[in-house]
Amino acid sequence: GGDIATFTVDVANPESQRTAMAQAAEAFGRIDVVFANAGINGVWAPLEEITEEEFDRTISINLKGTFFTLQSALPFLQRQGGSIIVTSSVNGTRIFSNTGATVYSTSKAGQVAMAKMLAIELGAYKIRVNVICPGAIDTNINKSTEQRDTDRIGVKKEFPEGGNPLEGEEAGSIEQVGDVALFLASDLASHVSGEVIFVDAAQSLV
Repeated sequence: GGDIATFTVDVANPESQRTAMAQAAEAFGRIDVVFANAGINGVWAPLEEITEEEFDRTISINLKGTFFTLQSALPFLQRQGGSIIVTSSVNGTRIFSNTGATVYSTSKAGQVAMAKMLAIELGAYKIRVNVICPGAIDTNINKSTEQRDTDRIGVKKEFPEGGNPLEGEEAGSIEQVGDVALFLASDLASHVSGEVIFVDAAQSLV
């Protein structure tokens, strides 16, 4: 076991991010690992139905939130190096068939580009930056997702029978994603940076 400190943070608010990061550094004396994992699906709907408010909320939490999480952690990571891990998605990176998920996919693709740029920029500080792209994972995120008229957009498609090649219809678990994050946070991944790791049992390849 170990010590835990929790803080309430608005990830879309840079000042809230900076305050929480400083509190975390004070509580533990240093910051070695940053896991930018907060995100939402937002509204999935045809392009013409997405409002500016809906667009801004998804981008603010998923993309802006990730950016300022990493920016606020940087002064502490620069002291000794460390590991940055960003949770993106198969959507917007390998899969584009979830109709209506345009804003979500845009935010997820942006996270990957951001991480790759920072892997180069921050390497001089011995800071590694990697991305995890989960596929279907057993979480409650879909319960808070609003979908409107997605059945009338997109094209007909046919997938191979069954679910993913490795586990069939069974979704992955948060523990399986967490294990990858632990690897990337550890010294076992000391020579791994700028990588995108798909945790989807090869689902996105079919």
